[in-house]
Amino acid sequence: MRWIAAMTGGILAGLVGSKLFAGQRANQGDRPRLGRLSARYDRVGGINMHARVSAHPVPDDRPPVILVHGLGMSSRYMIPLAEHLAPHRRVYAPDLPGFGLSDKPRQALTVRGLADALAAWMHEIGLDRAAFVGNSLGCEVLVELAVNHPHLVVRLVLQGPTPDPDARGLVRQIAGFFLIAPFERWSLAWIALTDYARSGVRRYIQTLHSMVDNRIGEKALRISQPTLVVWGTRDYIVPYEFVAGLAEVLPQGRLAVIPDAAHGINYSHPKALAAVILPFIL
Repeated sequence: MRWIAAMTGGILAGLVGSKLFAGQRANQGDRPRLGRLSARYDRVGGINMHARVSAHPVPDDRPPVILVHGLGMSSRYMIPLAEHLAPHRRVYAPDLPGFGLSDKPRQALTVRGLADALAAWMHEIGLDRAAFVGNSLGCEVLVELAVNHPHLVVRLVLQGPTPDPDARGLVRQIAGFFLIAPFERWSLAWIALTDYARSGVRRYIQTLHSMVDNRIGEKALRISQPTLVVWGTRDYIVPYEFVAGLAEVLPQGRLAVIPDAAHGINYSHPKALAAVILPFIL
Protein backbone atom coordinates (compact mmCIF):
# COMPACT_ATOMS: atom_id res chain seq x y z
CA MET A 1 0.00 0.00 0.00
CA ARG A 2 2.94 2.37 0.64
CA TRP A 3 4.15 1.66 -2.89
CA ILE A 4 0.69 2.46 -4.32
CA ALA A 5 0.44 5.65 -2.24
CA ALA A 6 3.87 6.85 -3.34
CA MET A 7 3.18 6.15 -6.99
CA THR A 8 -0.25 7.78 -6.95
CA GLY A 9 1.07 10.72 -4.95
CA GLY A 10 3.61 11.35 -7.67
CA ILE A 11 0.91 11.25 -10.31
CA LEU A 12 -1.27 13.69 -8.38
CA ALA A 13 1.65 16.03 -7.73
CA GLY A 14 2.50 16.07 -11.40
CA LEU A 15 -1.08 16.86 -12.34
CA VAL A 16 -1.46 19.66 -9.78
CA GLY A 17 1.82 21.30 -10.73
CA SER A 18 1.38 21.24 -14.46
CA LYS A 19 0.09 24.23 -16.41
CA LEU A 20 -0.28 21.90 -19.34
CA PHE A 21 -2.99 20.03 -17.48
CA ALA A 22 -5.03 23.18 -16.96
CA GLY A 23 -4.82 23.99 -20.65
CA GLN A 24 -5.74 20.45 -21.60
CA ARG A 25 -8.85 20.46 -19.43
CA ALA A 26 -9.99 23.71 -21.02
CA ASN A 27 -9.54 22.22 -24.48
CA GLN A 28 -11.29 18.97 -23.67
CA GLY A 29 -14.48 20.52 -22.38
CA ASP A 30 -17.33 18.48 -20.94
CA ARG A 31 -17.35 14.86 -22.08
CA PRO A 32 -20.62 14.12 -23.93
CA ARG A 33 -22.46 10.97 -22.92
CA LEU A 34 -23.22 9.41 -26.27
CA GLY A 35 -24.17 5.94 -25.09
CA ARG A 36 -25.46 4.25 -21.93
CA LEU A 37 -23.72 1.36 -20.19
CA SER A 38 -25.05 -1.30 -17.86
CA ALA A 39 -23.28 -3.81 -15.61
CA ARG A 40 -23.41 -7.59 -15.86
CA TYR A 41 -21.79 -10.53 -14.07
CA ASP A 42 -21.08 -13.94 -15.60
CA ARG A 43 -19.67 -17.12 -14.08
CA VAL A 44 -16.68 -18.24 -16.14
CA GLY A 45 -14.67 -21.27 -15.07
CA GLY A 46 -15.57 -20.79 -11.43
CA ILE A 47 -14.80 -17.06 -11.51
CA ASN A 48 -17.33 -14.23 -11.50
CA MET A 49 -16.42 -11.74 -14.22
CA HIS A 50 -17.83 -8.22 -14.28
CA ALA A 51 -18.34 -6.27 -17.49
CA ARG A 52 -19.85 -3.01 -18.65
CA VAL A 53 -22.09 -3.40 -21.71
CA SER A 54 -23.62 -0.73 -23.92
CA ALA A 55 -27.38 -0.42 -23.84
CA HIS A 56 -27.64 1.57 -27.06
CA PRO A 57 -29.55 -0.34 -29.81
CA VAL A 58 -27.47 -1.12 -32.93
CA PRO A 59 -27.98 -3.53 -35.86
CA ASP A 60 -27.37 -7.11 -34.75
CA ASP A 61 -25.37 -8.00 -37.86
CA ARG A 62 -22.43 -5.86 -36.78
CA PRO A 63 -19.71 -7.63 -34.77
CA PRO A 64 -19.39 -6.11 -31.28
CA VAL A 65 -16.39 -4.24 -29.94
CA ILE A 66 -14.62 -5.48 -26.81
CA LEU A 67 -12.45 -3.04 -24.81
CA VAL A 68 -9.59 -4.53 -22.77
CA HIS A 69 -8.02 -2.53 -19.94
CA GLY A 70 -4.39 -2.16 -18.91
CA LEU A 71 -2.31 -3.27 -15.93
CA GLY A 72 -3.98 -2.82 -12.55
CA MET A 73 -6.90 -0.97 -14.11
CA SER A 74 -10.49 -1.97 -14.88
CA SER A 75 -13.29 -1.25 -17.31
CA ARG A 76 -14.00 2.01 -15.44
CA TYR A 77 -11.44 3.99 -17.43
CA MET A 78 -12.80 2.51 -20.65
CA ILE A 79 -16.18 4.18 -20.07
CA PRO A 80 -15.48 7.41 -22.04
CA LEU A 81 -14.43 5.50 -25.15
CA ALA A 82 -17.29 3.01 -24.74
CA GLU A 83 -19.79 5.87 -24.67
CA HIS A 84 -18.42 7.21 -27.97
CA LEU A 85 -18.46 3.81 -29.68
CA ALA A 86 -21.81 2.59 -28.33
CA PRO A 87 -24.06 4.32 -30.91
CA HIS A 88 -22.21 2.47 -33.69
CA ARG A 89 -21.46 -0.99 -32.29
CA ARG A 90 -22.46 -3.03 -29.27
CA VAL A 91 -19.66 -2.49 -26.78
CA TYR A 92 -18.37 -4.77 -24.00
CA ALA A 93 -15.74 -3.76 -21.45
CA PRO A 94 -14.88 -6.66 -19.12
CA ASP A 95 -12.80 -6.62 -15.94
CA LEU A 96 -10.17 -9.31 -16.45
CA PRO A 97 -9.84 -11.86 -13.61
CA GLY A 98 -7.98 -10.30 -10.69
CA PHE A 99 -8.94 -6.73 -11.56
CA GLY A 100 -11.84 -4.34 -11.07
CA LEU A 101 -15.03 -5.96 -9.81
CA SER A 102 -14.19 -9.43 -11.12
CA ASP A 103 -13.09 -12.20 -8.76
CA LYS A 104 -9.45 -12.31 -7.65
CA PRO A 105 -7.78 -15.71 -8.21
CA ARG A 106 -5.18 -16.47 -5.56
CA GLN A 107 -2.43 -16.62 -8.17
CA ALA A 108 -2.17 -13.78 -10.68
CA LEU A 109 -2.80 -14.89 -14.25
CA THR A 110 -0.09 -14.55 -16.89
CA VAL A 111 -0.68 -12.64 -20.11
CA ARG A 112 -1.57 -15.95 -21.78
CA GLY A 113 -3.88 -16.84 -18.88
CA LEU A 114 -5.69 -13.51 -19.20
CA ALA A 115 -6.17 -14.08 -22.94
CA ASP A 116 -7.57 -17.56 -22.32
CA ALA A 117 -9.92 -16.14 -19.67
CA LEU A 118 -11.14 -13.52 -22.16
CA ALA A 119 -11.81 -16.25 -24.72
CA ALA A 120 -13.72 -18.32 -22.13
CA TRP A 121 -15.78 -15.27 -21.16
CA MET A 122 -16.73 -14.68 -24.80
CA HIS A 123 -17.83 -18.30 -25.13
CA GLU A 124 -19.88 -18.05 -21.93
CA ILE A 125 -21.84 -14.99 -23.04
CA GLY A 126 -22.29 -16.21 -26.62
CA LEU A 127 -19.93 -13.97 -28.59
CA ASP A 128 -18.49 -15.80 -31.61
CA ARG A 129 -16.22 -13.00 -32.84
CA ALA A 130 -15.53 -9.33 -32.24
CA ALA A 131 -13.34 -6.36 -32.94
CA PHE A 132 -11.06 -5.51 -30.03
CA VAL A 133 -9.51 -2.37 -28.59
CA GLY A 134 -6.76 -2.73 -25.98
CA ASN A 135 -4.73 -0.26 -23.96
CA SER A 136 -1.24 -1.00 -22.61
CA LEU A 137 -1.26 -4.51 -21.08
CA GLY A 138 -4.61 -5.01 -22.83
CA CYS A 139 -2.72 -4.94 -26.14
CA GLU A 140 -0.54 -7.83 -25.01
CA VAL A 141 -3.62 -9.80 -24.00
CA LEU A 142 -5.17 -9.16 -27.42
CA VAL A 143 -2.04 -10.25 -29.28
CA GLU A 144 -2.13 -13.51 -27.30
CA LEU A 145 -5.83 -13.86 -28.11
CA ALA A 146 -5.25 -13.32 -31.83
CA VAL A 147 -2.41 -15.86 -31.88
CA ASN A 148 -4.08 -18.59 -29.80
CA HIS A 149 -7.79 -17.95 -30.53
CA PRO A 150 -7.73 -16.35 -34.00
CA HIS A 151 -11.31 -17.35 -34.83
CA LEU A 152 -12.57 -14.87 -32.21
CA VAL A 153 -10.83 -11.82 -33.67
CA VAL A 154 -12.16 -9.74 -36.57
CA ARG A 155 -9.90 -6.71 -36.14
CA LEU A 156 -7.52 -5.34 -33.52
CA VAL A 157 -6.77 -1.86 -32.24
CA LEU A 158 -3.63 -1.70 -30.10
CA GLN A 159 -3.49 1.65 -28.29
CA GLY A 160 -0.24 2.31 -26.44
CA PRO A 161 1.03 -1.29 -26.74
CA THR A 162 3.59 -2.49 -24.22
CA PRO A 163 6.28 -3.47 -23.49
CA ASP A 164 9.00 -1.56 -25.29
CA PRO A 165 11.84 -4.13 -25.59
CA ASP A 166 14.36 -1.46 -24.55
CA ALA A 167 12.46 -0.56 -21.35
CA ARG A 168 11.43 -3.87 -19.81
CA GLY A 169 12.64 -3.09 -16.28
CA LEU A 170 10.23 -2.39 -13.43
CA VAL A 171 11.82 0.99 -12.64
CA ARG A 172 11.64 2.15 -16.27
CA GLN A 173 7.96 1.24 -16.47
CA ILE A 174 7.06 3.10 -13.26
CA ALA A 175 9.11 6.15 -14.29
CA GLY A 176 7.08 6.36 -17.47
CA PHE A 177 3.87 6.76 -15.46
CA PHE A 178 5.33 9.79 -13.66
CA LEU A 179 6.33 11.38 -16.98
CA ILE A 180 2.87 11.07 -18.55
CA ALA A 181 0.96 12.21 -15.43
CA PRO A 182 0.69 15.91 -16.41
CA PHE A 183 -0.90 15.00 -19.73
CA GLU A 184 -3.69 12.76 -18.43
CA ARG A 185 -7.04 13.84 -17.01
CA TRP A 186 -7.08 14.55 -13.27
CA SER A 187 -9.79 12.01 -12.51
CA LEU A 188 -7.75 9.17 -14.02
CA ALA A 189 -5.44 9.27 -10.97
CA TRP A 190 -8.36 8.54 -8.64
CA ILE A 191 -9.56 5.67 -10.81
CA ALA A 192 -6.04 4.25 -10.87
CA LEU A 193 -5.68 4.54 -7.08
CA THR A 194 -8.87 2.62 -6.32
CA ASP A 195 -8.30 0.04 -9.06
CA TYR A 196 -4.75 -0.61 -7.86
CA ALA A 197 -6.03 -1.00 -4.31
CA ARG A 198 -8.61 -3.56 -5.48
CA SER A 199 -6.09 -5.70 -7.33
CA GLY A 200 -3.32 -5.30 -4.75
CA VAL A 201 0.41 -4.70 -5.01
CA ARG A 202 1.32 -8.40 -5.16
CA ARG A 203 -0.94 -9.08 -8.14
CA TYR A 204 0.24 -5.88 -9.83
CA ILE A 205 3.90 -6.90 -9.52
CA GLN A 206 3.27 -10.50 -10.61
CA THR A 207 1.31 -9.37 -13.67
CA LEU A 208 3.92 -6.74 -14.47
CA HIS A 209 6.64 -9.39 -14.51
CA SER A 210 4.63 -11.45 -16.99
CA MET A 211 3.99 -8.31 -19.01
CA VAL A 212 7.61 -7.14 -19.31
CA ASP A 213 8.79 -10.65 -20.18
CA ASN A 214 6.27 -10.86 -23.01
CA ARG A 215 7.72 -10.38 -26.51
CA ILE A 216 4.82 -8.81 -28.34
CA GLY A 217 6.87 -7.90 -31.41
CA GLU A 218 7.74 -11.52 -32.19
CA LYS A 219 4.16 -12.71 -31.69
CA ALA A 220 2.80 -9.92 -33.89
CA LEU A 221 4.32 -11.62 -36.92
CA ARG A 222 1.74 -14.38 -36.49
CA ILE A 223 -1.32 -12.10 -36.51
CA SER A 224 -3.28 -12.23 -39.76
CA GLN A 225 -6.14 -9.91 -38.82
CA PRO A 226 -6.09 -6.21 -39.80
CA THR A 227 -4.54 -4.30 -36.90
CA LEU A 228 -4.43 -0.59 -36.12
CA VAL A 229 -1.67 0.63 -33.78
CA VAL A 230 -2.51 3.94 -32.07
CA TRP A 231 0.04 6.16 -30.33
CA GLY A 232 -0.14 9.55 -28.57
CA THR A 233 2.70 12.01 -29.06
CA ARG A 234 3.02 12.47 -25.27
CA ASP A 235 3.11 8.77 -24.45
CA TYR A 236 6.48 8.54 -22.69
CA ILE A 237 5.88 4.94 -21.67
CA VAL A 238 5.86 3.67 -25.25
CA PRO A 239 8.33 5.29 -27.70
CA TYR A 240 7.36 6.08 -31.27
CA GLU A 241 10.09 3.86 -32.70
CA PHE A 242 8.55 0.83 -31.01
CA VAL A 243 4.95 1.40 -32.16
CA ALA A 244 6.07 2.31 -35.68
CA GLY A 245 8.15 -0.86 -35.87
CA LEU A 246 5.26 -2.93 -34.51
CA ALA A 247 2.86 -1.55 -37.11
CA GLU A 248 5.40 -2.31 -39.81
CA VAL A 249 5.96 -5.97 -38.87
CA LEU A 250 2.24 -6.72 -38.55
CA PRO A 251 1.14 -8.46 -41.76
CA GLN A 252 -1.88 -6.14 -42.03
CA GLY A 253 -0.77 -3.33 -39.72
CA ARG A 254 -1.11 0.41 -39.89
CA LEU A 255 -0.25 3.27 -37.53
CA ALA A 256 -2.33 6.24 -36.34
CA VAL A 257 -0.85 9.09 -34.27
CA ILE A 258 -2.96 11.34 -32.02
CA PRO A 259 -1.29 14.67 -31.19
CA ASP A 260 -0.95 15.81 -27.56
CA ALA A 261 -2.34 12.53 -26.16
CA ALA A 262 -0.48 10.42 -23.60
CA HIS A 263 -0.91 6.76 -22.64
CA GLY A 264 -4.56 6.63 -21.53
CA ILE A 265 -6.08 7.98 -24.73
CA ASN A 266 -9.22 5.92 -24.20
CA TYR A 267 -9.95 8.02 -21.09
CA SER A 268 -8.30 11.39 -21.72
CA HIS A 269 -9.01 11.77 -25.47
CA PRO A 270 -11.94 9.42 -26.21
CA LYS A 271 -13.42 11.56 -28.97
CA ALA A 272 -10.15 11.68 -30.91
CA LEU A 273 -9.58 7.96 -30.40
CA ALA A 274 -13.11 7.07 -31.51
CA ALA A 275 -12.63 9.18 -34.65
CA VAL A 276 -9.61 7.06 -35.52
CA ILE A 277 -11.13 3.70 -34.54
CA LEU A 278 -14.58 3.93 -36.13
CA PRO A 279 -13.51 4.14 -39.81
CA PHE A 280 -11.21 1.16 -39.16
CA ILE A 281 -13.71 -1.14 -37.48
CA LEU A 282 -16.71 -0.11 -39.59
